[in-house]
Amino acid sequence: MSRTEEITAIDEADERDLVTQPEADAETDADAVATETETETDDSGDSDVVPEAADADEADSAEAALSRESAAPTPRPAWLRLPALLLAAAVLLTGAGVWFTFEARSASGNPAADNLALTDVGATADVTSAVTLAMNRIFSYSYDKTDVTEKAAAAVLRGSAKDSYDKLFAQVREKAPAQKLVLTSRVSAIAVQDLRNGHARLLVFLDQSAVRADNNATDSAAAQLSVTAEHTGDGWVVTELEPR
Repeated sequence: MSRTEEITAIDEADERDLVTQPEADAETDADAVATETETETDDSGDSDVVPEAADADEADSAEAALSRESAAPTPRPAWLRLPALLLAAAVLLTGAGVWFTFEARSASGNPAADNLALTDVGATADVTSAVTLAMNRIFSYSYDKTDVTEKAAAAVLRGSAKDSYDKLFAQVREKAPAQKLVLTSRVSAIAVQDLRNGHARLLVFLDQSAVRADNNATDSAAAQLSVTAEHTGDGWVVTELEPR
């Protein structure tokens, strides 16, 4: 190759380099621009993702709160609870009424319900008065007037009560003149335990005081008796006497 041809080839190569260099620079600039664009896109994408995630979290929280509100029982207003309370009270009162009715019927069928001592004040007072008077009379005597006591006992005692009393008073009649004893008895308490069909059972408490006329010596004692009485045409009489 001649010198002239070499110079020409060098010039052509330089021209190609000049043409190629701008293109490479352009490509480099384009790549840089693309990279910056992608970076901005990524940045803008990230900025878009954050609000979307926050919105999703808020939506989830709202749904959870709504679920809790739906699951929690809704309290009924007071005006709605009042009829239920009134209904419950009515049921209780109805049950109580049935119970009292049953108890009343049971009591009417119970033998204890026939006890007039629990229901008849007048009849109870009548037998109480009669037995009190009888006890005061038959357990009080004076050594010089024993016949008065015997007559009182004969008027109010019947059956086994009269038999046991007669045996006891026979000893009194025998010893009283020598002891010059005066005995006074008073009912301190009396209770009618049962009263029905003309028969009564009573518990009697006696306070007794004794005085000896020859030396004025005194003594006192208390006695407790179970008494059975029966109503006859002449009033109440004592049929049983049992010391307790």
